[in-house]
Amino acid sequence: MTAGSRGDVAPFTGLGAALVRAGYDVTLVTHAMFDSLTDGSGVRFHALPVDPRAESHSARGQALHRSSSGAGKLLRVAGLAKAVAGELTDGLLKAAEDSDVLVVAGSLTPLGATLAEGLGLPSLGAHLQPVHPTRVFAPPMTGSRSLGPLGNRAAGRAVDAAIAYIFTDAVRDLRARLGLPPRTLAAARRDRERAHWPVLHGFSPTIVPRPHDWRPGLDVVGYWWPHETGRLPAYVEEFLDAGAPPVFVGLGSATVPHPERLSGQVVRALRAAGLRGVIQRGWAGLDASGDDLLTVDDVPHGLLFPRMAAVVHHAGAGTTAAGLRAGVPAVPVPIQFDEAFWASRLVALGAAPRTLPLRSLTGGALAAALVRATGDPGYRARARALADRLAAEDAVGPVDAAIRRVTAG
Repeated sequence: MTAGSRGDVAPFTGLGAALVRAGYDVTLVTHAMFDSLTDGSGVRFHALPVDPRAESHSARGQALHRSSSGAGKLLRVAGLAKAVAGELTDGLLKAAEDSDVLVVAGSLTPLGATLAEGLGLPSLGAHLQPVHPTRVFAPPMTGSRSLGPLGNRAAGRAVDAAIAYIFTDAVRDLRARLGLPPRTLAAARRDRERAHWPVLHGFSPTIVPRPHDWRPGLDVVGYWWPHETGRLPAYVEEFLDAGAPPVFVGLGSATVPHPERLSGQVVRALRAAGLRGVIQRGWAGLDASGDDLLTVDDVPHGLLFPRMAAVVHHAGAGTTAAGLRAGVPAVPVPIQFDEAFWASRLVALGAAPRTLPLRSLTGGALAAALVRATGDPGYRARARALADRLAAEDAVGPVDAAIRRVTAG
């Protein structure tokens, strides 16, 4: 069970496909707009309402750009999520009633855990972000700046409070439907923590080491790579074959206030750096034209990124992972939420020359970053070394073992 943008869904298509090969009957429960992501995987699909793309382009979604701080954006997105949380309940309940075990993404933990309690089902968490409070770093949803050990943990508890705000009404109603006694989300969370409810994190310990102060049962297992098949479209292959490896530029599911202006800055940067470009429209609506530029819609990153000289992206968790897997340098352009966190990891690991937040992006600044990323072979060498380490990790085996443990009793 997962909800959110494509990056919150795609990793579970690959995890689900691997579990199907291991003998499980797997259903992916998420927004209807992502149904095609499971094609050919053997994973069943159960559709949920709410169109996250429409929400991001709504007045509420666009209001996120009016907040300049991580805390401000968190408050606004909490309000947006609270408004739609209850709409997911019916679909989640119907899917759970046909299941033997629930694997719940971080975005749906309060609802998924309530369903497991009410239906008497074993469950475990499968998170794409490190959301549990820790002294080591501040919550990714609030940005990348450390607040110190005590401040980091306090910020983590504040994020927990925001999650409770989002789901309190929906969980209260669901508990009543399931015949469960009233209970606060904070109390339910404390019980899960005391019971060491298993949570497996789908990112690599090479990229974010497991915090030393996490409780037992919180494991970092590695990336779950999206299910991707086929080949690149012929027009993309023709462009790639027509010249030197280009630079990918895309912002995934992020939206921007002025897509035309940003597209112009991207074009000026690529040409100033003497580089060809593949521009992905994405939810931001980027667009560019010319013999040295190709604008594409959805193209599997796993097939495209290894052919790039560098990737410019918003540093969402999924796109960051795809770039690391491909072993190519990055220029992260974080916009909001956890993106600054993942961007800072790319810089710290030597796979990116700098972080270039959207608010600071100019054609000149992007051109300079691209010259460094593509001209210094050290960035590609370090990115390639990281990719080799990621390729050696088994992120599915621990999930299989966890499912067997929680169902054994």
